[in-house]
Amino acid sequence: MLLKDQRVLLPANPAFIALSLVVAFMISLVPLGHLAWMPQFWLVVMLFWCLHQPKYVGITALFLAGLVMDVNDTTLLGIHAVAYSIAGCLVMFGSRRILWFNAFKQMPIVFVVFFTASAIVWMLRLVSGGQWPGWDIMLAPVLETLLWPFVSLILLAPQRRVPDRDMTRPL
Repeated sequence: MLLKDQRVLLPANPAFIALSLVVAFMISLVPLGHLAWMPQFWLVVMLFWCLHQPKYVGITALFLAGLVMDVNDTTLLGIHAVAYSIAGCLVMFGSRRILWFNAFKQMPIVFVVFFTASAIVWMLRLVSGGQWPGWDIMLAPVLETLLWPFVSLILLAPQRRVPDRDMTRPL
């Protein structure tokens, strides 16, 4: 028996997944003066698809995305790749449990994942001889967590549509 807010979703279109990743990447490329507190939009969208469609976006895709972000941010090669990969592992390990909840109830779990990714980047930059980034870098996981319900709403919208409406079917 399905509850009121549970629906059977249509399969995700791989072209839509690719389009959403490209759009998130383009948003991440916007030069904002390297503000440490800015959320990583590409990470949010990639972790969303890693959670909902691990067949298309997995650890390898997250690792490669991290390498691209290292090149984009001109940081030590591999810092974001390690952080994105570990965040993807955390999401995949808990995916069965995370998917039981709606987007708002997923927020505390997702906050831990985003905080871990930011903490890894922060610690690796410090260990590699970088400057103290300040505490405002820890505001990014909060903003990424606040983006999570909106990203979920937008990216799951095409899967929620009814393929052919029939008044006799309950689903």
